[in-house]
This record gives sequence, C-alpha cells and structure tokens, in this order.
Amino acid sequence: MDEVMADPIEKFIRLYNRDCALELTLEALHGKDIHEVVPPEHSSKTWEYINAEGFFRDLNVIPDSQEVIKALTEKYEVFIVSAGMEFRNSLIDKFDWLQDHFPFISWRNYVLCGDKSIIGADIMIDDRPRNLRTFTGERKMLFTSPHNVNIHEFERVSTWREVAEKLL
Repeated sequence: MDEVMADPIEKFIRLYNRDCALELTLEALHGKDIHEVVPPEHSSKTWEYINAEGFFRDLNVIPDSQEVIKALTEKYEVFIVSAGMEFRNSLIDKFDWLQDHFPFISWRNYVLCGDKSIIGADIMIDDRPRNLRTFTGERKMLFTSPHNVNIHEFERVSTWREVAEKLL
C-alpha cells in the first residue's frame, strides 16, 4: 500500500524539512531507506513521524492508482495488503484512508499483516524487494520507489499506467 498506492515519502520529507536544519530530497533517497540518509541525531524523528497517530491518514494518492485499481477489480479479485503491524497507529489510518480513496474495494479485501509471506495470490505489486522475494505467486512486480531504484531482479513498474498496460 505505502509507496504503491499512498505516498508517505512526500509527507516524511515535508515534515523532516520543516523540523530539521538539513534539506532532505528525493534524490538523496535513491537506493536508500530514509533511516540510512538522515544523520544519527535525527534518527528518532524518523520513528516519531511514522509512529504518530494520523501519519498515514492523509497521505497523497499515487497518481492513476485509483483509476487503474478500479479497472483491475473488474478483471481480478484484488486484495490490498499492508504490513501495517509494524506501526501500530497505522492500522486505523490505513483503513480510513482506503475507505476514503478506494471506496470500491470492500474492507473484506484488506489484509493488514506483519509479514506478507503469508499471502497466497497470483500477482503481487510491491515496493519492497523482501516482500517479493518471499511471495510464491507467479508474477512479482516491483513498484518503483526511491529506495529500490538499484534492484533489478523483478519485473519493474514505475507508474500505474504501466501496471494497466501489463495487466489490463
């Protein structure tokens, strides 16, 4: 969900740049996770933001995701999977966010888990290589995000338009 349908990176950068003396950019994140880029003295900020109530509630929607996912639901049985257990406050935020931005997907098709390796499906679209490595389905699609730009072991999609071209 995060970095595939919802954009936490934009919000994190905005909050970090507001609160810290250093200017964080998307370019600085290429090939790295946020915690690898911020100075050690600011590392607590990364956890403070992401664990705050409401952090995930008002994230921007990734362009074209609503339209393409709606079309996918007409061709496939679609489940939204998020390893939301890592950030306990994210569960309610993510549920509400999905209800607001993807009302055509039933809550019965939300899977909030701690480890995506439990998912048995045919296709997975994810930004995290670790989730695709443990996925046993037939098609693994890596959705481009700054942290994964140097990963080349999976079929890559960079936009929801590309997803539509490949799956619709």
